[in-house]
Amino acid sequence: MSLTKNTLEAWRWWETARDDLQAAETLENSQMHSHACFNCQQSGEKALKALWFSVDGDPWGHSIQKLVGEFPNLDWLKPKEKWLLYAASLDKFYIPARYPDGLPDLTPALSYNIEDAQMALERARFLLEQVRLLLPAK
Repeated sequence: MSLTKNTLEAWRWWETARDDLQAAETLENSQMHSHACFNCQQSGEKALKALWFSVDGDPWGHSIQKLVGEFPNLDWLKPKEKWLLYAASLDKFYIPARYPDGLPDLTPALSYNIEDAQMALERARFLLEQVRLLLPAK
């Protein structure tokens, strides 16, 4: 892919990540905590994939922690430990926040609370904002 195409693709992914974060905020305002948590995970995943596309990478999978840990320009992600911590915490919302069999004997709505959603929002915002700063200009 050319640099121009990479940049356009990266921004398409970043804008979708931003939309997922806005959806998470709306869901949290409606007290739908598990759905807000999952959308934060989606926002983080898509933001990291945007960063991969910007360097002509081929992001694969749904683990944000893996996308951070295997990013080819790891020195861009400072502090690396914070990126990895935030990524790992958001990964925990990928399945259990969506499926009633993801947690023993509970539904996601009974398992997630405002503190979970607020933490997820904070961490997804960090990833989204940091990736935006690293993306090349449109």
